[in-house]
Amino acid sequence: MQTTTTQLDIDRLRADVRGTVITPDDPTYDAARRVVPGDVDGHPAAIVRVADADDVAAVIALARDSRAELAVRCGGHSGAGHSTTEGGVVIDLRDLKAINVDPESRTLWAEGGATAIEVTSAAAEHDLAIGFGDTGSVGIGGLTLGGGVGYLVRKHGLTIDNLLAAEIVTASGERLLVDAEQHPDLFWAIRGGGGNFGVVTRFKYRLAPLGEMVGGIMVLPATAETIAGAVAASEAAPEELSGILNVMPCPPMPFVPEEHHGNVVIMAMLAYAGPVEAGQAAMAPFRELATPLADMVRPIRYPEMYPPEEGAEEYHPLAVARTMFIDHVDGAVAETIVDHLDASDAPMRAAQLRVLGGAMARVPADATAFAHRSSKIMVNVAAFYEGPQDRAAKEAWVNGFVSALDQGNWGAYVNFVVDEGPERVRAAYPGGTYERLAAVKATYDPGNLFRRNQNIAPEAAG
Repeated sequence: MQTTTTQLDIDRLRADVRGTVITPDDPTYDAARRVVPGDVDGHPAAIVRVADADDVAAVIALARDSRAELAVRCGGHSGAGHSTTEGGVVIDLRDLKAINVDPESRTLWAEGGATAIEVTSAAAEHDLAIGFGDTGSVGIGGLTLGGGVGYLVRKHGLTIDNLLAAEIVTASGERLLVDAEQHPDLFWAIRGGGGNFGVVTRFKYRLAPLGEMVGGIMVLPATAETIAGAVAASEAAPEELSGILNVMPCPPMPFVPEEHHGNVVIMAMLAYAGPVEAGQAAMAPFRELATPLADMVRPIRYPEMYPPEEGAEEYHPLAVARTMFIDHVDGAVAETIVDHLDASDAPMRAAQLRVLGGAMARVPADATAFAHRSSKIMVNVAAFYEGPQDRAAKEAWVNGFVSALDQGNWGAYVNFVVDEGPERVRAAYPGGTYERLAAVKATYDPGNLFRRNQNIAPEAAG
């Protein structure tokens, strides 16, 4: 992690903000600085739990004047470690949680520190929904700015496809309302361009009607046939059905018979965003692949798609992960998945398959900074490791697995890119997208103050 030796004026910070300033001598510092990834251990000079947009502007001004490295934290899930800094200052948005739903217009304003489950639950009170990702404790800020691929992606598109407006504080401290009419270049850029352009303090989303639906976990035995079949069933399903197929060792879950614990299975998270009868029919092809080892798919409310996260504050996994896109999963590809998972001794390892298409694919590739509209399947490969002595072996396994799955699509979803260098950042923004983002960056952050992200350097002058 990059370090900074700049001395922060802590007295100025405390005078300028209404929120809480936490420094290393504070008894709450260690708890406040912890983020989710277990291998990220930043020691900021100050963490500012901001109270409002004015606080955000004040911290930005201090970081700009002192040349301190600036990080922005929402949920703290950044696999690349961007939620913290070594020796710099953190804008911590966790106290900005106000959520306002307008059921008549089917819109929702949420502050940037809210989590996916908090916003999802607020919308569900009115039989409305907005799709985020697959984990309730993830902050909506980082997730939205990178795209947002979740359980409604085939029916209602990415999170950014339902973003109507945002309030953002730029590197100059200016507070802007951006939408399709006001600052449209910046509005285009924040829909997929990550945290490169400012700190978003509020988001306005379009909501979709969604009351009772069908969804939950279905656990199937993992063979080449069932993996290829589950992908084919996902591709053939109505757009109302989106899912995440996790091929992984079965955790010791109480609803799965004990003899299957530790065996590689398909942990399918399936969601049908439509009427219950049609949803049950859409699940039939998955149930026909093999007798499920567990079948928790049933009529539910949308927030139930996010499993409980008891003890999440103490969960800090050590993991190596890579993301990619592929075009197909036939029997040979499925066999490759099974073989690689069987060959690893990682306590937890997984190949996660997300079939895309539908509403997401109908948005033109240049309409937002997320440019992977035609990609068919997203794959995430991960392995947990047990300490520094174990990391190299697990990283080699992950890289070998990714190479074996490669089908020539060099793209990457920015929210799942870890610390992989500038080439992978460019892979996230193909086809002229990177150059267009660099031009917007040069307008709104020419000094590259916001660089604790998958960074896009400002376009060179002239």
